Amino acid sequence: MTGQAPALRSQQLILTIYGLYAREEGSSLPVAGLVHLLGDLGVDAPGVRSSVSRLKHREILQSTREHGNAAYSISPDGMQLFIDGDARIYAPVRARAEDPWLLAVFSVPEDHRNKRHLLRTALTRLGFGSVTSGVWIAPITVREQTEHQISRLHLDEYVRFFSADSLSLESGAALVAEWWDVDSLSALYLDFIDRYAPLREKWAERVGIDADPSAARDAFVDYVPMFTQWRRLPYLDPGLPLEFLPKNWSGQVAEQLVAELAELIGPLAREHARSIIRR
Repeated sequence: MTGQAPALRSQQLILTIYGLYAREEGSSLPVAGLVHLLGDLGVDAPGVRSSVSRLKHREILQSTREHGNAAYSISPDGMQLFIDGDARIYAPVRARAEDPWLLAVFSVPEDHRNKRHLLRTALTRLGFGSVTSGVWIAPITVREQTEHQISRLHLDEYVRFFSADSLSLESGAALVAEWWDVDSLSALYLDFIDRYAPLREKWAERVGIDADPSAARDAFVDYVPMFTQWRRLPYLDPGLPLEFLPKNWSGQVAEQLVAELAELIGPLAREHARSIIRR
C-alpha cells in the first residue's frame, strides 16, 4: 500500500450509493436509510444532510416522499448523468487507432470568463486533452456523453463539435502524450491497484467460508469507497487507443481488478444496502 487513499467527499459516496442501489429501488432512498448507509461509511447525519443539500442545489437530487416518509430521489437531469456514467463506467469503449477523433472548438467572450472556466472544467472531467486553449480532443466514442453534459450546463452556444481524421501510428503516441498526461494517468491506475488489490485477496479467503452476518456490511464498507475511487478514472481516461499508450497499460489491469471485486463482493454489498433501504 502507498499510504492512505485520498479522502472521499460524502457527496461522492452518496452518488455511488444512488448509482449502485437507488435505481434498483425506483430512484429514491428514504432519508433514514441514506443516513444509515453513510453512517456505515463514517459520515455523520449532519454531513449527509449538508451533502444532499449541495446535490439538490446542483439539481442532481430532489426531495420526495416514500411511503409517507421523507426521501431523496434522482432528478431528471441527474438521471441523465447516471445514464451517461453507466456507459463510461460499466461499458467503456476503447477507441482503435483507425477511429476518428472528436474535436471540441470553443470561443467564450471575455465578459463570460466564468463560463470559459466551467467549459474547460467540464471537458477535463470528460477526459478531453487540450490541443490549444480553444481546441480540445477526445475519442469520438464520448461524443454523446459530452453533448449531454454541455447541454446540461447550458454551454451549447459556445462550443462546436467536429470529427477529425485518425492519427498515424507513427505520430499518434507522441501526440497523445502531448495532449494527455499519460504518465500521471498511469500512476493513478497503479495507485488504485496497489490500494485495492489486497481486497481481492482478503475476500477470496473470506467469501464462501465466513457465515458471519456482518459479512454483508463489511463488504459494503469495502466496496462502496473502492468503487467511488474507481469511477473517476474512466473519465480521466476516455478510452484512448492502446496503440498510443505504453505497453501493458495499467488501466487494463485496474479494470480487471474492479470486475473481479464486483463479482466477489458486489452482491454482498448490495445485500446490505437493500436490507437498510427496505426497512
